[in-house]
Amino acid sequence: MKRRTFLIGAGVTALAPLAVFYSSRQAQALTSATVQRLKKPHTAWRNMISLEAYKILFEEHTEPPGSSSLNDEYREGTYICAACYLPLFESQYKYDSGTGWPSFTQPIAGHIDTKKDYKLIIPRTEYHCARCGGHQGHVFKDGPKPRGERWCNNGLALKFIVHTESLPPLRG
Repeated sequence: MKRRTFLIGAGVTALAPLAVFYSSRQAQALTSATVQRLKKPHTAWRNMISLEAYKILFEEHTEPPGSSSLNDEYREGTYICAACYLPLFESQYKYDSGTGWPSFTQPIAGHIDTKKDYKLIIPRTEYHCARCGGHQGHVFKDGPKPRGERWCNNGLALKFIVHTESLPPLRG
């Protein structure tokens, strides 16, 4: 791959914009990280998941703290969206935050969308599955180092797949 440089002045050169110079492997990695949003109304999920999961995922409810069996899940595996089965978190990033909800230090890149939530007095960052739009939880800046993030998730919005099992096909 040939790189072009540009003379800026006083003998200083700069590379052309990096976006132009992605290798095919880098471009493929960027494309695979992009998740296509489903064009499926939220009501279409009603018969595919439990009523409790539907309320959390598509009506943005929150389950009571300490109610999820995923709080005590520490096997190696992947946490997927309970609606569309998109992988959202890897078990190596799960930790006990003491909040009563499954918590992670980071999601799988490109699989989460965020937005500001003003339902409480203090604005929070809410996050959703990037594929189906299902509400997962909120991210806070009080997590462990090095990232300092706590991705606090509703357990009913997730399914855990142990590493010895295959991930189910995406649904939607």
